[in-house]
Amino acid sequence: MAAIEIKTAPADFRFPTTNQTRHCFTRYIEFHRCLAAKGQQSGECLKFAKYYRSLCPGEWVDRWNEQRENGVFPGPL
Repeated sequence: MAAIEIKTAPADFRFPTTNQTRHCFTRYIEFHRCLAAKGQQSGECLKFAKYYRSLCPGEWVDRWNEQRENGVFPGPL
């Protein structure tokens, strides 16, 4: 059986503190901007998905997804 490798998003100089809230939000936005620019089938966006999924609590992602669907997401997409 192959070992499962668990990784998180790489360090980002824009987010030097241990509070990673902003890092999480930024990676979520980067993922959705990438999808908008390159399309749903683009493999280039997968790294951003991995990053935000490793940083963000699921409840936040669920809420942001719902806000995007309703057109009330507070971020710049």
